[in-house]
Amino acid sequence: MSSNKRFIQSITKTAAADAPAMPWARGKRRAAFIAKRNAGEQDKAA
Repeated sequence: MSSNKRFIQSITKTAAADAPAMPWARGKRRAAFIAKRNAGEQDKAA
């Protein structure tokens, strides 16, 4: 039951935050991957 209590507390804490963590705010490695992917899409469009 304690893990369920921790889970509920985590959910309420996240919901009370002004801005929950977004997937694109995960770090430099992910940002580099997204930039590389977006550059590839621009090459295809041209």
